[in-house]
Amino acid sequence: MSLNHIRPWRNIYRRTSRQIMVGPVPVGGDAPISVQTMTNTVTTDIPATIAQVQACAEAGADIVRVSAPDEASARALKEITAESPVPIVADIHFHYKRAIEAAESGAACLRINPGNIGDETRVREVIKAARDHGCSIRIGVNAGSLEKHLLEKYGEPCPDAMVESGLEHIRILQDNDFHDFKISVKASDVFLAAAAYQGIAEATDAPIHLGITEAGTLNAGTVKSAIGLGNLLWMGIGDTIRVSLSADPVEEVRVGYEILKALGLRHRGVNIISCPSCARQGFNVIKTVETLEQRLEHIKTPMSLSIIGCVVNGPGEALMTDVGFTGGGAGSGMVYLAGAQSHKLSNDQMIEHIVEQVEKKAAELDAAVETECEGAPQDAPLTAQEPAE
Repeated sequence: MSLNHIRPWRNIYRRTSRQIMVGPVPVGGDAPISVQTMTNTVTTDIPATIAQVQACAEAGADIVRVSAPDEASARALKEITAESPVPIVADIHFHYKRAIEAAESGAACLRINPGNIGDETRVREVIKAARDHGCSIRIGVNAGSLEKHLLEKYGEPCPDAMVESGLEHIRILQDNDFHDFKISVKASDVFLAAAAYQGIAEATDAPIHLGITEAGTLNAGTVKSAIGLGNLLWMGIGDTIRVSLSADPVEEVRVGYEILKALGLRHRGVNIISCPSCARQGFNVIKTVETLEQRLEHIKTPMSLSIIGCVVNGPGEALMTDVGFTGGGAGSGMVYLAGAQSHKLSNDQMIEHIVEQVEKKAAELDAAVETECEGAPQDAPLTAQEPAE
């Protein structure tokens, strides 16, 4: 059960934005913050791209972006969107006709970059295609590709230049009576991105797509994204996120969820609370947690598991988790269920037993949610009620 009502210091008050739809997924308003990623396959390799989209969806991606650098890629989206379990965003740069072709191919959203898509006449053609085919649009401002006149005006990429770029493009869409758009103002510099996002959040009620672009490798990029996105989300800014890593897109999804889970904004899968280990540990904590993380990847139900090596903090942490194991002595420890001591267990039986207990608890929580939702209208997966903490 969520304790936010008695812990007001845990609440995040999200910025009020209007809501748009990316296919069946709502973005903005009171919708859950959606998690996105982007394929890195060659788009015209349709089987490989579909396989990667499906893997990302299985990991929890609500939306997947696919690059459309040429006509063949834009046309390939027809088969990709037909097989995708989640809505597809077409990533468009330089040539507005790719956006038109992507809309015709079933893309749910068109990502266009003000810095390279072309003049207002071309943007109007993209708007018409989006309207005709039921697409939304993402205005994707990037510090690395700002319009020439803004660079001349400001001298370098800066928050004001990025906000001005975004607002200029918003004006074009609104002048053409098109309002199904979201916006991003990305930079690889955390300070620049954060300041730009704060500026655009104050200037428009459009849903905001958060990202620290080109964040880096899995380790470095995760830290950078957690700092940049985490601070903005904490301030209530952000309606959908993409973590940009030089890594498998599935890892982007996992990191995105971990950021949201850490802030209590989304709950999916097992949240493992584990100690860093020390000389007091009664078992090999690091190896145990690594194994459990792999063994429990299939669990989608939100729940908590504490794995603590000794009795200093173990019992206290276990009181606040669904399942827990605290190391003791003589090759055994204590199992906790629903925050209460349950039974002792030998260390060599721990992994199999913990997996069994987590799967059992997940089944119980799923059954409770099904009972609660029985007879209620079925929403899109993202809008369905998530089990409470």
